[in-house]
Amino acid sequence: MASRLNPYISFAGTARQAMEFYKDVFGGELNMNTFGEYGQQDAPEANQIMHAQLEAPNGFALMGADTPPGMEVNRGDNITVSLSGDDTAELRGYWEKLSAGGKVTMPLEKQMWGDEFGMCVDQFGVPWMVNISQPQG
Repeated sequence: MASRLNPYISFAGTARQAMEFYKDVFGGELNMNTFGEYGQQDAPEANQIMHAQLEAPNGFALMGADTPPGMEVNRGDNITVSLSGDDTAELRGYWEKLSAGGKVTMPLEKQMWGDEFGMCVDQFGVPWMVNISQPQG
C-alpha cells in the first residue's frame, strides 16, 4: 500500500453522526470501530468511535474519532494530518523529520490494534499522526 496523507478530525462524542454525514456528502465506504471493540466494553465511551475511515469513490479519504475522556476538543483546531501506509522506512523517515524540533505527544510504537502509531506536533504547531500498518496474518 502506498503511503497516504489525509485529514483526521476529532469529535466530542459526535463522530458517528459526523462521519455518516460526510458519507452522505461524498459517498463511498465508511468503516467505524468503537472503543468497546478494542477491549473497553464496560467503559462509558464503549460505543463511541475509536476510529472511522471514509473512502470516497473519487479518491478522497477522511478519518475521524471521538476524543477519549480526559482529552480536550476545541472546535476549529480539532484536525490533525494523518500519514499512514505500510512502508516502514518511508514513514519512519517522515516521523523523524516531522518530530525533530517539535514535540512528541505519543511515541511511535506498537499499539493494541497491532500497528505502529505515534503523534507529534511539528516545529510550526501542526499536529501529525503516523500509522505504520503491520503485515496481516
